[in-house]
Amino acid sequence: MVSLQKSGTGILAVTAVVAVAIAVPLTVNKNSPENSNLNAAIQLLEQTPLIDGHNDWTTSMRYSLNNSVNEYTLDTDMREYYTPSHTDIPRLREGRLGAQFWSCFVVCSAQQKDAVRIGLEQIDVMKRFIKLYPDTFEFVTTADGIEAAFSRKKIGSLIGVEGGHIIDSSLATLRMFYDMGARYLTLTHTCNTPWADASDDGYPHNGLTEFGKSLVLEMNRLGMLVDLAHVSTEVMKQALSVTQAPVIFSHSSVRAICDVQRNVPDDVMKSLAQNGGVMMINFFPNYVNCTDNATLSNVADHFDYVKTLIGADHIGVGADYDGIPRTPEGLEDVSKYPYLFAELMERGWKDEELKKVAGLNLLRVMREVERIAREQSDEGLLPNEEFINPVDVKENPCRSGF
Repeated sequence: MVSLQKSGTGILAVTAVVAVAIAVPLTVNKNSPENSNLNAAIQLLEQTPLIDGHNDWTTSMRYSLNNSVNEYTLDTDMREYYTPSHTDIPRLREGRLGAQFWSCFVVCSAQQKDAVRIGLEQIDVMKRFIKLYPDTFEFVTTADGIEAAFSRKKIGSLIGVEGGHIIDSSLATLRMFYDMGARYLTLTHTCNTPWADASDDGYPHNGLTEFGKSLVLEMNRLGMLVDLAHVSTEVMKQALSVTQAPVIFSHSSVRAICDVQRNVPDDVMKSLAQNGGVMMINFFPNYVNCTDNATLSNVADHFDYVKTLIGADHIGVGADYDGIPRTPEGLEDVSKYPYLFAELMERGWKDEELKKVAGLNLLRVMREVERIAREQSDEGLLPNEEFINPVDVKENPCRSGF
């Protein structure tokens, strides 16, 4: 998510999903030789679920529709309601999306105020729109759930919580978000929390505090993905050294190509490979080539770079649609995913590599995170009851001190 208060964020091969592709075809002349890669990309995404790590559609629903999904038709072109609009049901189908982490995003100005309430409202609107369109969406929380939804031609819909300030420095609140279905937490957004440094907000903690490290381990115990998008470089490194499970970057790009703190440096990527995690590439032009304008080819360069550095086993897609004000030429909205895969095919990527990028890598990570959580549960590991008071309650009228 690029905050609204700032300027810049075994798989089932199911033939039944072909019906969806027939229902909503891309504009492709199937007899044209220049479109052979696009045709092949479409076929690949009809066999392997494309899982995007980050989409802020529900943020658009909040700010443009006041979360009133009952009054609007999400199965029409949402550009009729607001711009920029990158997501709606027809374009999701055209883009062959298999599963999506929908972002539960709360602005940093709500920190230590009403962030928890706003987070709950965003989960509410996710669950309501999923329920309103059962032919399109299916709420899921596991890797098996993603595959099962895909087999039924549904878009597996998961919750990702974007920004540690949403849990208000409370492990109990973290656990309740997990119980509601959240399956990752981005440790920070653009603001520091009392226990972790963000990428661009100064570094008062020099990474993670001891509470922050305890939180990472509690996420491991729960079976919740640790998301290192948006955090400082030191938090990336320290979280990777602390975690007992693979981690993700839900929507991040390569710092060697675009030198901004929001992106991931080479040494962290190498540690990510040792960890077994996945880096899901962001499409925001300012993180792709450090300008306001980028192209599909520029985005594909990031995929090539990560593959060369640490291999195709650690790459995914985290476009950040509806959370960014500008998109690359050729990747204007969620309908364009096949064109990215066609470009990678043109660059010599093998089908097995592209299946990993589409979703197999993330499914592997999720299964390992789930396995570790089950193992710790079997061992009788109890919830962490560590407590911190993040502010001086005497100086903050938003807190009761209870």
